[in-house]
Amino acid sequence: MAGLFVFPHSENTTLTLRFIYTIDRSTSDGIPFSSLITLYCNRKRITPMMSGQSYNHTVESPAAFFLMGIPGLQSSYLWLTISFSAMYSLALLGNTLIITVICMDSTLQEPMYFFLCVLAAVDIVMASSVVPKMVSIFSSGDGSISFNACFTQMYFVHAATAVETGLLLAMAFDRYVAICKPLHYRRILKPQLMLGLCVTIIIRAVISMTPLSWMLSHLPFCGSNVVFHSYCEHMAVAKLVCADPAPTSLYSLICSSIIVGSDSAFIAASYTLILRAVFSLSSKNAQRKALSTCGSHVGVMVLYYLPGMASIYVAWLGQDKVPLHTQVLLADLYLIIPPTLNPVIYGIRTKQIRERMWMLMICCFRKGLWT
Repeated sequence: MAGLFVFPHSENTTLTLRFIYTIDRSTSDGIPFSSLITLYCNRKRITPMMSGQSYNHTVESPAAFFLMGIPGLQSSYLWLTISFSAMYSLALLGNTLIITVICMDSTLQEPMYFFLCVLAAVDIVMASSVVPKMVSIFSSGDGSISFNACFTQMYFVHAATAVETGLLLAMAFDRYVAICKPLHYRRILKPQLMLGLCVTIIIRAVISMTPLSWMLSHLPFCGSNVVFHSYCEHMAVAKLVCADPAPTSLYSLICSSIIVGSDSAFIAASYTLILRAVFSLSSKNAQRKALSTCGSHVGVMVLYYLPGMASIYVAWLGQDKVPLHTQVLLADLYLIIPPTLNPVIYGIRTKQIRERMWMLMICCFRKGLWT
């Protein structure tokens, strides 16, 4: 349902405010009218229009956007709220425990644990950038987000995903050296190299993702401020600009393809060499142990890369073929599933970390009983 409201604006001009009230036919849920009025009135400048006339005006950035959530799945918002809240809580708890255990225990200072600690911190940033706002949208319908907050969220989401894929490559390299060149492990993976790898990964993410958010934020926005997504995803926001969004969208596609494509290719090469080394071992027990460790790592990478690449290419190439709610849900799960599963697969499955996590929780429980 759509409508037109006219408000007094000045002596000779009438301000015409166009609003869109979207209703899902199956659920009769939609954007609250009051939220849309606030949203459109909250722009830095609203275009004056009169019937049959148009005026030259300066298009300025909107003061706020309105995130729709997952269009078409309004009837499932309660379950989505529960599921996303549970996964976010597990992600925060698991990653915080891993960081605490690794930082407190002097015996867990090997390169693998260093990379795991950084990965846990990145997972917390990535999940915290989007999930609280998603839960707010699903539970209360509060989808309003300021212009600056939207692009800050966009930047942190894309930068965190770029850092995470780099860390997965670094961890694959760590496993390659540990299994294929065990006698040279400490000589190759020195603290200076580990720090240099992490700094390089972060710089790569900053250099590649800063232009992405900057280009889009400096394009003119006009018309609707409604983002048909549950967070400020680049392609969803780009659809609202008045100018041609092709350059920034093409940059996003090329940059993501280069980063993810190169990292996944090197990871695949690392694990191919690892498998060759594992199958050459004479001990069946050593083979099983190595395959178990590598298998869980590969599982995490598949869960990370497949939804991520699918989300990127569906938004670019198949947006008319894949339902919108499927695209949005895929992008959401891509940001919440890895932070939830990484502590389990990388942390709890590692014997040293698992034992120290239990010791830490038992210690905290006993202190709680005595206080």
